[in-house]
Amino acid sequence: MTVLDHSPRTTWTPRVPRRHEIVTTAGMEGILRIGDALRACGYPVRDFTADVRDGVPYSSVTCTVSLTRAEEASFADRLCTLLGVVSVEPC
Repeated sequence: MTVLDHSPRTTWTPRVPRRHEIVTTAGMEGILRIGDALRACGYPVRDFTADVRDGVPYSSVTCTVSLTRAEEASFADRLCTLLGVVSVEPC
């Protein structure tokens, strides 16, 4: 006897942890904006390290984000649309 399921099946897509460095010009406000964007997009973040220094025009975030292949292609483009983000580079 076979049981058939008529509901559409979703395929499981593996996520791979990728480390990125995100550079911003907005100081602590920019760092918090990046954290909000990562949370709002639903990306699983393993670690999040911020480097903000007084008198330096750029701040950076180093984080490990679990991404699928499809998300990996658009990750940098999505974050570069945020105000103050200068670059998004894999480490």
